[in-house]
Amino acid sequence: MKALVLSGGAGTRLRPITHTSAKQLVPVANKPVLFYGLEAIAEAGIREVGIVVGDTADEIREAVGDGSQFGIEVTYIPQEAPLGLAHAVLIAKDFLGDDDFVMYLGDNFIVGGITGLVEEFRAERPDAQILLTQVPNPTSFGVAELDADGRVVGLEEKPKVPKSDLALVGVYLFTPAIHEAVRSIEPSWRGELEITHAIQWLIDDKRDVRSTTISGYWKDTGNVTDMLEVNRSVLETVEPVTEGTVSEDSEIIGRVRVEAGARVSGSRIVGPVIVGAGTVVENAYIGPFTSVSEDCRIEDSEIEYSIVLRGSSVTGVRRVEASLIGRDVEVTPAPRNPSAHRLVLGDHSKVQISS
Repeated sequence: MKALVLSGGAGTRLRPITHTSAKQLVPVANKPVLFYGLEAIAEAGIREVGIVVGDTADEIREAVGDGSQFGIEVTYIPQEAPLGLAHAVLIAKDFLGDDDFVMYLGDNFIVGGITGLVEEFRAERPDAQILLTQVPNPTSFGVAELDADGRVVGLEEKPKVPKSDLALVGVYLFTPAIHEAVRSIEPSWRGELEITHAIQWLIDDKRDVRSTTISGYWKDTGNVTDMLEVNRSVLETVEPVTEGTVSEDSEIIGRVRVEAGARVSGSRIVGPVIVGAGTVVENAYIGPFTSVSEDCRIEDSEIEYSIVLRGSSVTGVRRVEASLIGRDVEVTPAPRNPSAHRLVLGDHSKVQISS
């Protein structure tokens, strides 16, 4: 069995971060979202992985390499434009051959991995198996309609009037039957070849299409709110460890990881928190559910429920919360004095904030 990982999207909902970085490489708990998916694929015993890449191909290649760090073998498959999930299957035919495969969206996050799902699929081999989960806003997703026996009878992409609240999670399992389906459909009104249309083709052709409704944690990390929520979820599993240095006048409470080369002095950190390698925290407060990447500086400031990317500094700022701060950003005081700040800052930004 092979895996097809989609990492070619533009990430418009995460701009300005994604103007200079692939959305699949934005870190959650200081590790790129894409890496969690590749680890889940490896844990399921899949070794041959095709990664569909677009404009950010060079960055993805640099981060993932040949896949050996994950125990997989990676083949890169260029996609000229984000023309739909079914188009990705279409262009990956030479790589996939006649093998069964799992298709995994590179910006999706599933707690617990996919091993059980892959084992079930291998044992029973339906033509397609989809994952579903209940969502409060089904108009934003592909939505499945099930009959009284729980069989999939219809799929619709981002319907204006949804027939259920069951959204398709970004993991699909297919036999080679899907190749005929993707060749048989036409582009949607969005100009894309929709995977939902291909699966609907299988249903209409009386093929065996099954679903599994998951109750565990799943997020599409395509926007800032969901990215922060996934960061929160992962940080809840952090084991406390201090590999850097923490001064005696600092207070560390709960699950806090201080990585090698990091220095904490005169500060209070309340976990779960990760302080990345080489980062300096001085006379500061870092609150729960915050991940600070490597080589950052948090000084004379308070920050909570946020993600700070590599090489950024927050200095002299009274309060930052629910923020996603890009690489090499400087956050400093400005004349006015609000009680809290919520920021979404692209790489290399410079912002002045009252304090």
